[in-house]
Amino acid sequence: MKQPSFTLVQLRYFAAAAEHGSMTIAARELVVSQSAVSTAIAQLEKGLGVQLLLRHHARGLALTAAGREFYAELRGYLAHTQELADSATNAGQALVGELVIGCFDTLAPFWLPTLVAEYGRRHPGVEVRALEDEHSALKRALRGGECEVALMYGYDLGEDLVPTVVGVAPPHVVLAADHPLAGGATVALADLAEEPMVLLDLPHTNTYFRSLFAELGIEPQVRHRTRGYETVRAMVAAGHGYAVLNQRPAHDLTYAGGRVVALPIREELAPLDIVLARARDGRLTRKAEAFVKMCVGLHRDEEPAKEAAAR
Repeated sequence: MKQPSFTLVQLRYFAAAAEHGSMTIAARELVVSQSAVSTAIAQLEKGLGVQLLLRHHARGLALTAAGREFYAELRGYLAHTQELADSATNAGQALVGELVIGCFDTLAPFWLPTLVAEYGRRHPGVEVRALEDEHSALKRALRGGECEVALMYGYDLGEDLVPTVVGVAPPHVVLAADHPLAGGATVALADLAEEPMVLLDLPHTNTYFRSLFAELGIEPQVRHRTRGYETVRAMVAAGHGYAVLNQRPAHDLTYAGGRVVALPIREELAPLDIVLARARDGRLTRKAEAFVKMCVGLHRDEEPAKEAAAR
């Protein structure tokens, strides 16, 4: 069987054109002529024996079905070729280059500052860029090669994504500071069944919170919905209801100046795993492997301290 013939330059030119949807913009970015980009892509398609791009004079370029699949695989391949070049240039030296990580919106304020700082301390030659988004968007980013790993909750990932657990997040109840139950050591969801609830209404997140109540045979009385984590806390502090969340800020003040109290839930409910997810069919660069190893190590170091505090 004849092997397909193509060059790294052809791959890079195609990737730039696919990313921008324009050969003109790709040529400008690559600092080459538009005809050089067009010729390279035509040669690539000929070598592969498949059409990758559709040329529309008025609307620019569009990927064919084969082109979309090829581009998704190519992004990871090009990342590895860059790492290979970095390794050759910096043989025996520290990691260098850019690392793009995804992070779930509500996890970012709690996790990113520490992780980025620690990774920067260990690998100062690597620039970390974070892609913050909700669950479904992060899964698309992983599958499309827009990020190598993503910090997210470990639910509804699909078989094509591989999770590595780096933390746990038990649910807790958030009450206004003057709520009658705010002075207790714990609170039961059953005791709040008839009270209004402020729901963090993100895709998948709202389903998870509702499942906690369903597990106890309770139907929450949702009065307000919001996609903002801090908006939930501010609404609770203002007396609009209680909330259930998984991440706990270091203080009880809200942006609006109100106070809330976070209490453990008396009923036994399983915590959410916090994971670093990656695409199963991709190979991580050394930069991403180092990030995963660091996160796992930090999680392992924190566990004994948490267990001691719980006793």
